[in-house]
Amino acid sequence: MNGRVVALIVFLAFFIGAGGMYAGMSYVDGGLFNQNDPVASAPTGEVEPDNDDAIAKFSKAFQLISDRYVEDVDHQDLLEGAIEGMLKSLDDPYSVYMDQETASQFMESLDSHFEGIGAEVSMTNGQVTIVAPFRDSPAEKAGLQPNDRILQIDGESIEGLSLYEAVLQIRGEKGTIVELTIERPGASDPIMIDVTRDEIPIETVRAEVVEDNGVSIGVLEITSFSEDTAERFTKELQELEKQGIEGLVIDVRGNPGGYLNSVEDIGKLIIPGGKPVVQIENREGEKMRVLSSLKETKPYPIVGLIDRGSASASEILAAALKEGGGYDVVGETSFGKGTVQQAIKLGDGSEIKLTLFKWLTTDGNFINQEGVEPTIEVLQPDYFYLPPLNVKEEALSFDMNSEQVKNAQMMLKGIGLEPGRTDGYYGEQTAQAVRAFQQTEGLSVTGEIDEETAAALHQKIMTFVRDKKNDRQFNTAIELVKQQLN
Repeated sequence: MNGRVVALIVFLAFFIGAGGMYAGMSYVDGGLFNQNDPVASAPTGEVEPDNDDAIAKFSKAFQLISDRYVEDVDHQDLLEGAIEGMLKSLDDPYSVYMDQETASQFMESLDSHFEGIGAEVSMTNGQVTIVAPFRDSPAEKAGLQPNDRILQIDGESIEGLSLYEAVLQIRGEKGTIVELTIERPGASDPIMIDVTRDEIPIETVRAEVVEDNGVSIGVLEITSFSEDTAERFTKELQELEKQGIEGLVIDVRGNPGGYLNSVEDIGKLIIPGGKPVVQIENREGEKMRVLSSLKETKPYPIVGLIDRGSASASEILAAALKEGGGYDVVGETSFGKGTVQQAIKLGDGSEIKLTLFKWLTTDGNFINQEGVEPTIEVLQPDYFYLPPLNVKEEALSFDMNSEQVKNAQMMLKGIGLEPGRTDGYYGEQTAQAVRAFQQTEGLSVTGEIDEETAAALHQKIMTFVRDKKNDRQFNTAIELVKQQLN
C-alpha cells in the first residue's frame, strides 16, 4: 500500500511502494492493496457512473469527435484518452490507467521473476523518475539512483510519453542493453548510463547472522513487500531467534514498497503493546487503525535501516519501528509516499490503479512528499552516489577540467588512490593515480581514462559499495545494537 508512484518496473518491477511501476518491468505499488486485504473495500467490478448530465456531456463529445473530426478516429483510442485525461486532472502520479496489455504485465510482475533492469519508476512532475533500483539489480550495478530523471531512452527523447509507454521502451530481453540519458539532482550535465537487462528474481527476504566481538546480531533485509513476504519474514525471524540472536537489524533500503497487508503482518510481529502499525484514512477523514498483536516487547534491541529509495510500505515499517516501537532508524530520509492504491478492473481486461486512501504513521503523521526521517542520519561515502563515467566520445586526460574528471577523482580517492585534488582538474597527480590503477588492473598504462579504464574503475567502485566494511549505515546499525545491549 505504500505509494509507489505508479512507477513502472522497468525491469523494472515495483510493488506497493512508491506507487510506481517496475522497469523490470513488473511492479507492485507502494501501498497497493491485495484483493484479500480487509481494507481494500473499493469495488473491483465495473464502475457505475452516477452523474447523468456528465455522462450525457461525455457521450455528446465522444459522438461529435467520432462523426465529424477531419480524419477517422479509433473509438478505443478516444475512450482510453478520456480515461487518462480524467486521471491526469487529479494531479496524482499514483492514479493511472492500464490498458489490457499493461494490466497483464502488472500481474506478471507479481510473479517470482521477470526480465528488465530492476528498478521502480514513477511519473514525478511530468518526468519519468527512478524511485529505487532493486538491490543487486542491473539498474543498481549500472549506477542508477533514486530521483534520477530519465530524459532519453536509446538516444530518443521521451518527452510526451506516458509512464507506461516509457517503461515499455525500457523493458527488453535478457542480455540486451538499454542506454538511458538521465538528469541527476546536483549534476550539471545529463548522464548516459548503459544497463544490461537481465532476469530479476524476487527474493524478498534475506537473512544472515553477524558475529561481532562475541555478539550475535540477526539481519533481515526486505527487498519488497510481495504476497508471501510476511510469511517468509516470519520463518526467517523464527529461525534467527532459534539461533539465539541478541539483536536484530531490519533493512528496507532501496525497497520501493508493495502490498499493504504484507507490511501490516510484519509490523504486528515486532511492534509491541497493541500499538498501531499504520492508520488508514479515507476521503471523509475516517481512520482505521491496524493494531499490533505482539503483547510483549522483543527481548532484544531492534534497529531499522532506510535510505532515499525506501518508499511506501518500507516507510510504513520504518515509521512503525520509530514511533510504535521506540526503536532507532538509521540512514537517510525516505522517499515520501503516503497514499494507498488499488487496481480496479473495468471489465475488458483494463484497470485503473486509483488512490483510495492516505496512510498515517503510528502517531498519525502524513509523510507524503516528506518521508520518514531517521533517528540517526548517516550518509554513505561520496563514491556510493557517483554515476559511471561516460567517455564514449572522448577519453579523460591531462589538463582537462570537467565534472566527469571530478567524479573520476572521487572514485580514485574512494578506492585508496590519491588523485591530488577532487575539483575536476586533471593534473599530473591524477594522471599518476590513473596509471597506478591501470597497472594494478592489468590495463594499458596510459594515464588517461578511456572506456576500458572507466569500466574497470566502475567495477572496482561497485565492489567497494557491496563490501559491508564500507557500508556506514549498516555498520552504524550494528554498533547501535551493541551499545543498546551494553
